[in-house]
Amino acid sequence: MKEHVFQSVEAQRPVLCAMADDIFDHPELGFQEFHAQKLITDYLTSCGYEVELGTGGVETAFRAVYQNGQGGPRIGLLCEYDALEGLGHACGHHMQGPAILGAARALKECAGDKPFTVAVYGTPAEETAHGKLRMLEAGCFHDIDVALMMHGSPTTTVDVKSMAMSSFTVTFHGKKAHAALKPEAGRSALDALLVAFQGVEFLREHVPEDTRMHYTITQLPGPANVVPDTAVGKFSLRSYSRKALDEVVERFHKIIQGAALIADVTYDMKEGDRLANKIPVLSLNRLLMNNAQLVNAPRLAPPREKTGSSDFSNVMYELPGSCIRVAMVPLGTSSHSPEFLSAGKGEEAHDAVIIAAKVLAGAAWDMIEDPAVLAEIKEEFQTNRVSHT
Repeated sequence: MKEHVFQSVEAQRPVLCAMADDIFDHPELGFQEFHAQKLITDYLTSCGYEVELGTGGVETAFRAVYQNGQGGPRIGLLCEYDALEGLGHACGHHMQGPAILGAARALKECAGDKPFTVAVYGTPAEETAHGKLRMLEAGCFHDIDVALMMHGSPTTTVDVKSMAMSSFTVTFHGKKAHAALKPEAGRSALDALLVAFQGVEFLREHVPEDTRMHYTITQLPGPANVVPDTAVGKFSLRSYSRKALDEVVERFHKIIQGAALIADVTYDMKEGDRLANKIPVLSLNRLLMNNAQLVNAPRLAPPREKTGSSDFSNVMYELPGSCIRVAMVPLGTSSHSPEFLSAGKGEEAHDAVIIAAKVLAGAAWDMIEDPAVLAEIKEEFQTNRVSHT
């Protein structure tokens, strides 16, 4: 029966690859993805899925559901479709929707007698405003047992973990004065920002090894002969543990307070989105990779140990989830690069759409056919959540 699932995916190759090219040719930024949303949801409707637009109060989000009987596993298939500003689809998000569609249609066409539900979620603005966080806040994703995604990559692999992240925009407020004639009347906001940067450098020696801290000046402070009254900095703090990162964040707040005291200025701090770390589920990773091997996916590789941050992690903090990364660019190619972009409509990209659809459909089918597969995944998630939160 799984071979029939794969054949169903293969039969969709022309339309899925054409859709990926169409989304690639019409890049849309976060929360503006109306063209991609319509392409994907029109196809789901034609396949017999019940489609809801604007899911979770996010205009370019959607949810589409097919239910086969009563009970059984609830499979979540998630896709992104936003582009990068100034680059277009240099992260391969144009492939995600078509790959998810291929799996969704194949599962419906080959449903059989076993009960299951497939919920397809369109999740906008991953690159910028973290659409999945907005959707989580609105109660999305609690109707599924497992969340699956795909992504383009130099190798076919999965991730063991991902980094929690907290970001802050800090604005120091001082007092202008002539830097030569009356410097004692001024209070330099830039001094405070430079002290804050130095404080972060000192903090590096006293944090867990996996901690990452970045900063930059986001607004020019003005001419050298005027004591600057405003200085704005952006800070990003990361760790593979949300709990450990929260402790670092507490110390970061003290650095900002101290910098303001030293420079005798005030400050405002705005916190950005809080990204969680992924709860690892190795049994789910193995399930995806076993299916990748079954469909002869190219350049199979061990799981990635070094990763960045993603709003998908916040979903995987709440329920078991994994992303199959399918090889479609040369080894060493970085996403968010012109090289990644140039591969977006190539033969390997088209193959990656079909391979990912087969992998996701195959993994879903394994969970539908054998309840013990999903039970093991859910049990491991609960066990690991204790040690990774």
